[in-house]
Formats: sequence, C-alpha cells, structure tokens
Amino acid sequence: MSAAEAGSEPGRPARAAGSAWRLVAPAMFAVAWAGNEFTPLLVLYKRLNGYGTGTVDVLLGAYVLGIVPALLLGGPLSDRYGRRPLFLPAPFLAMAGSLVLAFGHSQVGLLFAGRVLCGVALGLTMAVGTSWVVELSRREPGADAGAGARRASLSLTAGFALGAGVAAALAQWGPWPRSTPFLVNVAVTAGPAVLALRAPETRAAVRSSARLVDDLRVPSALHRRFVRVVVPMGPWVFGCAASAYAVVPTVTTALATGWDVAYSGLLCLVGLGCGAVVQSLARPIVARGSGRAIGAGLVLVATGMVLAAWTVARPHLALAVLTAVVLGCAYGLLLVAGLTEVQRIAGPDDLAGLTAVYYTLTYVGFFVPVVLAVLAVHVSYAALFAAGVVVAGVCLAVVATGRARPAR
Repeated sequence: MSAAEAGSEPGRPARAAGSAWRLVAPAMFAVAWAGNEFTPLLVLYKRLNGYGTGTVDVLLGAYVLGIVPALLLGGPLSDRYGRRPLFLPAPFLAMAGSLVLAFGHSQVGLLFAGRVLCGVALGLTMAVGTSWVVELSRREPGADAGAGARRASLSLTAGFALGAGVAAALAQWGPWPRSTPFLVNVAVTAGPAVLALRAPETRAAVRSSARLVDDLRVPSALHRRFVRVVVPMGPWVFGCAASAYAVVPTVTTALATGWDVAYSGLLCLVGLGCGAVVQSLARPIVARGSGRAIGAGLVLVATGMVLAAWTVARPHLALAVLTAVVLGCAYGLLLVAGLTEVQRIAGPDDLAGLTAVYYTLTYVGFFVPVVLAVLAVHVSYAALFAAGVVVAGVCLAVVATGRARPAR
C-alpha cells in the first residue's frame, strides 16, 4: 500500500467510507471565509481611514504574501509528513488573523499583518486541505474521479462568497463596522477547527533520508500538459474574480452612494455565488474533458472583460451585476477544471505539491487590482479591460494547442 492510501492515524478509529471528507470541508469553508471577508470592506477603509486606492489594493493583495509560501512549503511538506500536521493549524491561524484585523483596524501595519496571517491559513487550506478532501473522497464507494476536486473547490468558493456577503452586510448596517465582520468569522471558524481534529490521516509520514529541500521540488510541474494547459489559464482564476469584486465596484462606487460597502459585497456574492453554482454543475462539462472546460472558461473570461470595459466606461448597476455573473462563472469553471487537470497529472507522491503550484499560479491573478491601479494613472480602466480581452484570447490559443495530447 502506498503512503497516499494509508489508513487512519494509529489510535484513531477509521471513519465510515465516504463520510470523513465532511470533517475537513467545513474548516476549508471557514478559512476561505476569513480570506475573503476583507474584500468588500475596501471602500470602507477608503472612506473611514482615508486610505487611497493604492493602499487598499496593497492590503487586498497582502495575504498573497502569506498564501504563496504556505502553498509552496505546505503542499510538499504534507506529502512527506501527512495532511493532519500541516492542515490542522490553518483554522486557528485564520482566527488569529481575524482578531488582528478586528482590533487593529486603525493601523495599516496591523491590517497588513492580519491579512498575511489569513493568507498563511488559506495557503495551507488550499494546498493541503484540497489534497486531503480528494484523498478522503476516493474512499467513497461510487464517487467519480472528480468528486474530491469539486467538493474542495465548492467548499472554498462558498466560503469566499458568504464571507464577503456577510462581512459587507455587517459593515454596512451592523455595529462596529470595522470589527464585527472579523469577530463573526472567529465564531464561525471555531467549530469547524475542532471538528477537523477528528479527520483521519490519508498519507502516513514518510521516513526518508532525502534532504528536506528535495521534497519541495515538484517534477510534475514540468509536465507538458501542465505547462501548456494549466499555466496559461492559472492567473485568470482569481484575476477575473478580483476584477469582478475588487476593481469594478471600486471604480464604479458612485453607483452606490450611501450603500457602497453593500454594493461591493453584492458583486462579491453574485460573482462567487455564480462560481459556486457552476462548480456544483460542472461534472458533465469537465467529464467531457477538463481541457475543453478550460477553453470554455477562457471564452467566458474574454466575454467578462468586454463587459467590464463597458461597465467602467458607461457605469450602470445592471451592467456591473452582469459582469460579476460572467466573470464569476469563468472563475468557477476554471478553478474546478484546473484542479481536475492537476489530479490527473500528479503522481501519488506529489498531489499536494502540484496542487500548491497550481494555486500559486491562480493567486498571481490577485495582483490584477494593484497592476491596474498603477496603469490607470496613464491608461483608462476601459482600455485596460479591453487589453484583457486580447490576453485572454492569446491564452485560449495556447491552451487549444496544448490540450491536444492527453494528460498521461
């Protein structure tokens, strides 16, 4: 038996086949909530703290500084030491990050630190938690090959969506708008953090004489299909999502005078909610070929970029919502299709490692708001989104040529 197929941790009773993934998914949901609850509050910090667009965009992307190291280290390390030691601290780190954000709301340094803590938690969750749910789902009789990837991506997306929606509502109409949203997340996360402690290990620790640095290498990241199909679309996953719920509401905030925070939260909820619906319905689409699903996702990206350019050029609430719908659907389809590709390409000893590389690529897209804010000094947002249509078309062409060969 391979390490990946190892049973429960010694001394822990095995869970019934097909149910143990439910012990991990709620914690993934809660950590994703912590990761995205900050997003709709950008306009709040601009209004109450007096921060400029560049400052809030840096704070938005700050948690990528925590995500990327956690992804690149946590994934491969969990392939060596097991899923439990690397994943179980994540929800507790998320709660710590939320507490820092709740009580440090007036100091940009503390806001930055809280975002990084939430990023570390989310990085561990995305790399290790996804692999754990995939492996636990494989034990379920009758589950299809993509069940684990769908469950993991849906848990994350639901957390992203509800975290943003609830935070926006609390900040707009609740007491202590810069603290309450984060304190609610602490309450939401506590239960799932304890529940995850009961989940069985799926990958026993491996005794190896190899250097630790060697475990951080992921050979399958150089697989031709990963390079030609997954890499070109990766940054678009969160690139299109961030455009929908960070850039568009910030640029068109005049549409929501008096309810600007709720407006930002609405676009988050609509976009990510559509992404969640697409993920839950994606099985027949991905079953026909995850490469084709990626191509369809990139077509949606290009369409969404056209709508985004139109929205910022001629601001209208209906256009903004439609843009969030299309870009949200693109996000959902690309995320689950990419995870399915990773699951097919990775070997049993580097599933978490390749998942980490994939998620790192996706989070490159989270710097889109910062890049656009810098470029918008010289070029209009409409022109920048129009350029996005061209870039999406080029990526689609690369993917079309790269998916001609099977993953194995």
